[in-house]
Amino acid sequence: MRTFAKLSINTGTIKKASLAEALEVTAAAGLSHIGLWRDKVAEVGLEHALKMVRESGLQVSSLCRGGFLTAADEQGQAAALADNKAAILEAEALGAPEIIMVVGGLPDFSVAPGAVDGGGATGSIAGGKDVVSARERVGERLGELVPFAIEHGVRLALEPLHPMFAADRAVLSTLGQALDLAAPYPAEAVGVVIDTFHVWWDPSLQEQIARAGQEGRIASYQVCDFNLPIASDSLLSRGFMGDGVIDFPTIGRWVAEAGYSGVIEVEIFNEEIWAQPHAEVVECVKDRYRQLVAPYANDDADVSIL
Repeated sequence: MRTFAKLSINTGTIKKASLAEALEVTAAAGLSHIGLWRDKVAEVGLEHALKMVRESGLQVSSLCRGGFLTAADEQGQAAALADNKAAILEAEALGAPEIIMVVGGLPDFSVAPGAVDGGGATGSIAGGKDVVSARERVGERLGELVPFAIEHGVRLALEPLHPMFAADRAVLSTLGQALDLAAPYPAEAVGVVIDTFHVWWDPSLQEQIARAGQEGRIASYQVCDFNLPIASDSLLSRGFMGDGVIDFPTIGRWVAEAGYSGVIEVEIFNEEIWAQPHAEVVECVKDRYRQLVAPYANDDADVSIL
């Protein structure tokens, strides 16, 4: 069982499961952690979701997601701040140590903040195609959110996304960019997410993982593979570890050498996987995790505190 002490199933991996089903199948698989998407919480309401999580005996490794901070108009900015503060309060209530921050794309092309897979643009908003200004606004909104996050004991975990998502989901594309944005704030307030699907290609990845470790900013390590050929909706090109192009042993060693010894989430968006029985998906995740991830993880930490 020690092999799976750090493994967390993100509900995005079993997207078609209800919250009750996701909690049941994760607990039945002998795991101790689950990563929650806010849509699952919203389906039943926060108070009931909290009761269900407590009864399951599982700990919430992260809450996904906050972010979408690139709006150029005052109304959009105010809405983003309100939604992120609500997400922080949800994370606090659920005992999630951090909220995953997908910072948003270009204002005219960003997907709706609640979209997990696909979803159209939010519509034309002042700000257009100016990616430099969009990144600056992310920094501005982050500065407004940090005091609130500190007050409620929730870390904002900045997630860089693969550059192909810069227009619609995240103008942060590299771990280095995320670390630069986090730099002005305490490490316990702002961290970064290392998601293999999004960062495996980065030629400076080893250096930036080491930097993240030195700065104490690795908030979450998420794993899944990058499948080829790329799906018509590129977001759904994630796969079970071992099915695609990612070198998990190498990245896993880098993360362990950087000192990260926390929970490792498996987050897969893939229509074929979503169509499979949830329990079978979780067992496949466990098998691939045992082969490709666990042998390279840092096993020294007591994950019960996460």
